[in-house]
Amino acid sequence: MTRIQTAAPPQRDEAALGAALRDLRRRWLLVRTADGIGAVDAAEGRNPGVEAQQVIAEARPITPERLGDQGFMRAHGVRLACVAGSMANGIASEELVIALGRQGLLASFGAAGLVPSRIEAAIERIQCALPDRPYAFNLIHSPGEEALERRAVELYLARGVRTVEASAFLDLTPHIVHYRLAGLRALPDGGVACCNRVMAKVSRREVAARFLSQAPARLVDALVTQRLVTAEQAQLASRVPMCDDLTVEADSGGHTDNRPLVGLLPSLLALRDELQQKHHFATPVRVGAAGGIGTPAATVAAFAMGAAYVVTGSVNQSCVEAGTSPHSKALLAEAGMADVMMAPAADMFEMGVKVQLLKRGTLFPLRAQRLYDLYKEYDSLADIPASEREAVFSLFYRSRAEGTRQSVSGMGLGLYISKEIVVRHGGRIWVESEPGKGSTFYIALPREPKLSEGAAVPAVPPALAG
Repeated sequence: MTRIQTAAPPQRDEAALGAALRDLRRRWLLVRTADGIGAVDAAEGRNPGVEAQQVIAEARPITPERLGDQGFMRAHGVRLACVAGSMANGIASEELVIALGRQGLLASFGAAGLVPSRIEAAIERIQCALPDRPYAFNLIHSPGEEALERRAVELYLARGVRTVEASAFLDLTPHIVHYRLAGLRALPDGGVACCNRVMAKVSRREVAARFLSQAPARLVDALVTQRLVTAEQAQLASRVPMCDDLTVEADSGGHTDNRPLVGLLPSLLALRDELQQKHHFATPVRVGAAGGIGTPAATVAAFAMGAAYVVTGSVNQSCVEAGTSPHSKALLAEAGMADVMMAPAADMFEMGVKVQLLKRGTLFPLRAQRLYDLYKEYDSLADIPASEREAVFSLFYRSRAEGTRQSVSGMGLGLYISKEIVVRHGGRIWVESEPGKGSTFYIALPREPKLSEGAAVPAVPPALAG
């Protein structure tokens, strides 16, 4: 039984005792005194002239560096188990990735929605700024534009991008498997080095199971046949999971199934343990948490539930380095929990996938939902009643190709912007449709157009700015 002689009297009243235990950066000793329980700062000196106190407990410091999985920090070369997730369309910008990387923190560039040349420029800039610091790039599943997913993987492999944050995957694709396997090599001690790290963001057990297991043999064999991976890499693939880290994405902004973290995280932790016991991987997959993590209290709660690391997302949009407009940042800074709603996702529109978007200060979610309703109800533009045809010129309207169920790609801003330009030049634009024959768009402009007051190409709505 340890006894100490303290230089200062123990803090015994309830308020002081509570304040001491909430001071996580200092080491406190709980002692038993004649008047009850007290707290003593372990760093204070000793006074041999006072009566010794019985030590009954010790509260050690809990700094941010002590939270989370130490293996995660070593693997990624970071000082905190906190990651800034990849907000699409460059919202998680080069500036954001570089600023955090210089502080020893991992951030993922928001490559989703960007063309390959833009991604390549970001790779060059980030690698130049962070030659020996952590960074990652997003790899989003693109079911409607497979070439974009493939080209992103080709870029990452060619430019030596060693960590990707894989998101929105419904199943494993040849491209994510290609990226993973192309980084496998045998070690002298018989182990396997996974040089291409995958941080998979999931919200469904069936998708999580794919990433927590080996690459499917059919995809591996196809990659060998195409000479995209070697026979040795194909053999090593059976000894490693498809990801190093599995991010459990609960109810969040963007693609989400609106599932609560308190239920989803324990479920996928148990699934990881089950599959690890089955496959006996040398290094078990680390499981992190994301979705609604925007405050210190939420971060600590996620770690308390067993998360190896945490990933922030929407909250990053309001920071100085984010690739969003000042107006968007102001809207987000004032948003509350009830100021969002689910709306059709632009990248998976035809599949009916929804994302969680800000509704306060923007009509985007409501208009997007109306657009999807029209898409489901009518087979083509010509089938839409004349009374609703003016919606063609409203924001976010996208038509199907004539005679098909396939909609035209894009965000549906083209006709809206065209109408605004024509009107501001004193003209008009309209459409005439005939079922079975198609639609014809007409533009009429005066010979000597005069721009209206302040005429300019319409700005992208706040919901899409940045």
